[in-house]
Amino acid sequence: MNHCAKNIVVLGSTGSIGRSTLEVIAASGGSLRAYGLTAHRNTQQLLEQAQAAHPQKIVVTDPMAASNQDWSALPPGVELAVGHDAAARLAGESTVDTVVSAIVGSAGLRGTWAALEAGKTVALANKESLVVGGPLVMDLARRKRANILPVDSEHGAVFQAMQAGRREEVRRVVLTASGGPFRTFSLEQLAQVTVADALAHPTWAMGPKITIDSATLMNKALEIIEARWLFDLSPDQIAVMIHPQSIIHSMVEYQDGSVIAQLSPPDMKLPIQYALTWPNRCEGVAAKLDWARAMDLRLEPPDFERFDALRLGLEVAAAGGTAGAAINGANEAAVAAFLDHRLGFRDIVPVCRGVLQIHPFHSNPTLEQVLETDRWARQEVLRCCT
Repeated sequence: MNHCAKNIVVLGSTGSIGRSTLEVIAASGGSLRAYGLTAHRNTQQLLEQAQAAHPQKIVVTDPMAASNQDWSALPPGVELAVGHDAAARLAGESTVDTVVSAIVGSAGLRGTWAALEAGKTVALANKESLVVGGPLVMDLARRKRANILPVDSEHGAVFQAMQAGRREEVRRVVLTASGGPFRTFSLEQLAQVTVADALAHPTWAMGPKITIDSATLMNKALEIIEARWLFDLSPDQIAVMIHPQSIIHSMVEYQDGSVIAQLSPPDMKLPIQYALTWPNRCEGVAAKLDWARAMDLRLEPPDFERFDALRLGLEVAAAGGTAGAAINGANEAAVAAFLDHRLGFRDIVPVCRGVLQIHPFHSNPTLEQVLETDRWARQEVLRCCT
């Protein structure tokens, strides 16, 4: 074992980000080590990952799933623990250097919080941590002197582009969006979208929840909110452009008019690797651009009328408080209802707006209040969809 290796904990190792993270670690030549892996119910894949990566510890957060799995093939020396508390303890262990927060949804906030509480560097793929608890999470990071490094391709691009100038020189950031599979659809066509249609993303391979968010552009709304807290921006400093090729991952405009962009093929292994190796760059396994081929780098403004989620994201970013928790909880429940054929595609965003408008708003909430708002919003959507 390389004793100089950076110890990495991957929260949500069986998801798409977690799997890509393990590819990056495996290709690091020993400079990165998978110290700990966690999963919720996908225990068979977690076992296979443990066999391949030989981490020190693995955690299954669902006790029932853990008890139903045959662990006899777990490699010697790999410790198994069960429960959410075990995952939080793993994230805070003294030997851990970086925690990859890759659990989908607001469930990822707990792990992010535990890692920051312990002063760890967090490679943040769980945007909901900042959507739900933005100012609280950033304040905790400041108090514990912990770094938050973005793994989302858009925020990773902004993070890199911001190194071209001083923070006070930034005029705005421009987040790019593929536009999803329905960017040219009329309102009438959007009303006919099926679950199968929405799950067929043209450029990215993601889990079902994130794929639906990409189709409604709610993912970009959540990224607006995340960028507001992560980079300490005002909502009027955040813009969105549609870029179907997903090569320009985002841009930063400076006061003098210069625009710095980060480009690469749509491969999450690049922003993951940069977050794990920052401030250094090294050879990696991510796809590279082919400079022998012509490229179409089309940029176009979004249609706020057809995709009201973007306007909603800007409103929530401006409101702050518990607004992020309300919109996140409502969206997660609405997407689940759509996938279960209990809600139409065009109803997802209006349902979220309705929940946001009636939620009990707190301008300066505690962590308990934002978590309660998230739970309340989910229940409100369930009530609407029954």
